[in-house]
Order: sequence, then C-alpha cells, then structure tokens
Amino acid sequence: MDKPAPDYDLVLAGGGLANGLLAWRLRSVRPELRILLLEGGERIGGNHTWSFHDSDLTQEQQAWIAPLVSHRWPCYQVAFPELARTLEGGYASIASSDFARVIEAALGPCLRTGARIARLTPTSVLLASGETIHAHAVIDGRGMRPAARLSLGYQTFLGQELRLAAPHGLAAPVIMDATVQQQGGYRFVYLLPFGPDRVLVEDTHYVDTAAWEPERLRTNIAAYVRTRGWQVLEVLREEQGSLPIVLAGDFDGFWADLAGQPSSGLRAGLFHPTTGYSLPHAVRLSERIAALPDLAAPALFDAIQDEARREWQGQRFYRLLNRMLFLAGRPEQRWRVMQRFYRLPAPLIARFYAGRLHLADKIRLLSGKPPVPVLQALSAARKIHPEQIRKPA
Repeated sequence: MDKPAPDYDLVLAGGGLANGLLAWRLRSVRPELRILLLEGGERIGGNHTWSFHDSDLTQEQQAWIAPLVSHRWPCYQVAFPELARTLEGGYASIASSDFARVIEAALGPCLRTGARIARLTPTSVLLASGETIHAHAVIDGRGMRPAARLSLGYQTFLGQELRLAAPHGLAAPVIMDATVQQQGGYRFVYLLPFGPDRVLVEDTHYVDTAAWEPERLRTNIAAYVRTRGWQVLEVLREEQGSLPIVLAGDFDGFWADLAGQPSSGLRAGLFHPTTGYSLPHAVRLSERIAALPDLAAPALFDAIQDEARREWQGQRFYRLLNRMLFLAGRPEQRWRVMQRFYRLPAPLIARFYAGRLHLADKIRLLSGKPPVPVLQALSAARKIHPEQIRKPA
C-alpha cells in the first residue's frame, strides 16, 4: 500500500523555546516550506523567562532575535558572603508573553494551538483527537525526556514577578545573591528588575534530585523580600522549573534511544551543562536546520545528532567541574565554589557562559587553592565515567 502524501515538509511537535525559534526562523528565511507548529496549550512558550548574556550569541544572532527581547541591561551583579561584584556586559531576558506575541503573529496559519499529541514518529503525528498529520519530518521539542543515560544534578527554581509599593532600587539584574541561607545545597536568589516597582524574584537551588517543595520556595521568597525592605502590592505571575545539570553520560546510548526521531532543545540534550540554559543552543540549531538542503527525517536526525555531538565533546570540561561542584565537599558549602569562580577575570566568566573556554581558562579554573578539599575534589573528578551510567533495562 502506498504511503500517504505528506501534508507538510516539517512538523514541529511542541511550542517551547527551541521549536518556537526554529519555526520563526524557517518562516523568515525559507517561507516556501510547508511547516506546522503544534502546541497543546493555548499559547506557545508556556510561562517562562529566558535570559542570556550578549556574549553568548554573535552580533548577527542578537540581531535576528532582537524582536523577542523584553528587557536588556548593560551589566549584572553577583553577591556572596565574601564578595559583591558588578560585571559589565549586556544581559537580556525574553518573557514568554513577548515570545508568543511575536512568533504567533509571524506563523499565522502555520501554528495550531490546543493540539494535544498522542503519539509521534519521525514522519507523523497522531493527535488526541484522532487526526494523523504526515510530514517529511517531525521534530520532537516537548522538553526533557527520562534521563537513564545521563547522570544529573538539577537547578530547581520558583520565581514570582512582583509589583512593589515603592521602587526597588535595583540598578541591574542580580543573577546570583548567595548571601542567603543555603538549605542543604547551593542556593541563591535571582533578581530581574523589569521596571522601577516591578521585579522577578527567583529562589534557586542546585540540588541532587528534581524533587522540590514549592511552598518552601515561596516562603523563601517572602522572607527575602522582607530583608530587602520591599512591600508587595501584587504577585503578577509565578513560574517554576527544574533544569538538568550534567555530571556524566552515555552520548551514543542517549541518541540510540531516540531511534531516529529528530528532536530539539532539552529533548536533544542541547543545553549548557552547568546552568541548564538552552537559548544559545536553540538559536544555533535554528540556524543550522534553516540552512539544510535536505529536511527529510533521516538527514535531519543526522544533522541534529552531529550538532549535539559537537556540543557534548566541547562540554567535557564542564562536566568535570559539575562533578566537583556536586560531589566534592558538603552541599551547604557549594557556594564557595561559585564565589571563587566570580573572583576570576570578567572575560573568562563570559567565555564560560558562552561555552567557549580556552585552554588557559581551564588551567586557571583548576589552579590555586581549591574551595573544596583537594582529595575530595580529585575523587569527584574521577567519579561517574560514561561507562558507569546505568543502561535502561
């Protein structure tokens, strides 16, 4: 029996960051393609704030995502028990409301919301309604999948966007205020000033499991706000999440488990291994896919896997640092590792976040008096090699 003719060149399953950027990019530079973005909710993007440093992207990349940027600042700050510092360099945030407003308008009929997915293959999507959609390729961008092939820590957070009774007085984002009580892991508060009396306050924890207690984080935020002397008039919205921090993994096994299914974003393992942030990776993947001459599922799978392999190989040093952060010393002392990191030269810090460390940077990061016991650090560095990752039954 003949296969049904494809309805589309490309179907993007899930309207999160990676697939949203990709759909928008394709509509901009390859409008002749028949694409469809499927989102189960009422709007794409969910309820998130995505942030990045200017140095994470090229000038050309900053230019094409500029319509999405909600807020931009020329510097940012960090605070630790023994260090407070302002670092020059652009920092920007994209609110999911602006992400949805811009991209939905650009996609028009190439977007279907309220489309719940029951099952997909590399070339088809079965909706919960019973409708089947066929395409030359389907990209699965529905978030992180079970990580049996990866050894992970987690960055868990809960954020509240607040309207205050008086100006907050913040001159710049505070991306880490680790002067707070640590509570059994590396904890910091993240502050984004969206207006004179409007601020996002996130209580963030680097912890060993994805399990967390939202009520405790809400209580932490309320206590932090009081220490700042702020009076809250209104909680405008709340967002929460758990980002993966990679300690080690079996790359080939991870991709074998995908069984030829093109994927994007966290589902493809495309994120910064130490922060869990994925916007720069999503931008790069969008550009690469938009330049491919062949968008059939096998060629697309191979191209995305190649992109992920290059990222994985370049992140080996980061995974070493992550093991030292999570496995050496006591969890409540992890802030010392980050405090030492932020004493380093600003250009090195920028290259760290951009994933472009030089050999001299790596030597600098490991030199000097370590903030955790030497023997424990060496032991942590040797732990959890890829071949020790448990294979699924």
